[in-house]
Amino acid sequence: MIRQQIEYQTCAELVEEFVGSDRLNGGQRILFEGVDGKDVYNITSPFMDRGSLIIAGRVEGRTTERSDVLFFRQQGDVWTPHPDYPTFELQDPFVTRIKGELIFGGVAVISDPLHPENIVSWVTSFYRGQDVRSLQPFLTGPDRMKDVRLLELANGEIGVLSRPGGLLGGGPGSVIGFTKVSTLEDVTADIIARAPTFNNQFSPLEWGGANEPHLLANGYVGVLGHIAEFDGVNRRYRAITFAFHPETSIASPMKIIAMRQNFPAGAAKRMDLKDIIFSGGIVRKAGGLADLYVGASDAEAYRIEIKDPFLEYESY
Repeated sequence: MIRQQIEYQTCAELVEEFVGSDRLNGGQRILFEGVDGKDVYNITSPFMDRGSLIIAGRVEGRTTERSDVLFFRQQGDVWTPHPDYPTFELQDPFVTRIKGELIFGGVAVISDPLHPENIVSWVTSFYRGQDVRSLQPFLTGPDRMKDVRLLELANGEIGVLSRPGGLLGGGPGSVIGFTKVSTLEDVTADIIARAPTFNNQFSPLEWGGANEPHLLANGYVGVLGHIAEFDGVNRRYRAITFAFHPETSIASPMKIIAMRQNFPAGAAKRMDLKDIIFSGGIVRKAGGLADLYVGASDAEAYRIEIKDPFLEYESY
């Protein structure tokens, strides 16, 4: 249930609670072709566009972080790039719909002009349109801030989720913030940067972010996100959810809903990334179930069927 004040739980404590619950299995790798041998990971969940089911995914060579976002359509057992859709020079795509418009975004990296191979900063870039082919830029988030997300609230306002803090805008100390505005045109980098943050969600040595917010049936916001830690050798990312009331910003405790071990063994970009899943999206289904889509180890993408984690929050 929602509590007025919560105390953070560490990754280890959340993992212990998750391992003690119903275990997951049966995660399936999503197969991509037509990308010249590059990896596809950190995908969105499937969404409808111009009558076709589409997945956006981060496409990248194994030895670089220079990536493009492509839009894929399903052909048999594999997903291939849609021949009529644009490519964006971004990382970690996300999509939503606000007042009937498609809202798309991702992380744009900024290079040192004297040493283009060195990434010195990044921003979250947003696009809007009636469909993928009509997307146009409309918003750039604050410098060094990933995991900025937008959603339409029950009263028609626009909810804004941010991720300030952390060393150089990421890692330990990064937290989640929330604010709301009247229209999409009211969202600015300054508004995002000044969003109040939720209290006591993460240990000071750990961090997390929002990946996909959902408006729930009772008007609460359910958040699919991630919690992360680094032990000096390995990075570990787990998929989490929590919920909050958009009028009070009082949030529920977080819970882990999936970990890397719930999916088949596979490739990793580097050995320190082998224990990572990055939440992409959730498709809620009938019968109390949902499909969770994730990127894994910065090299692959998977889907797994889980109990719908948002049903608990809709009982508030």
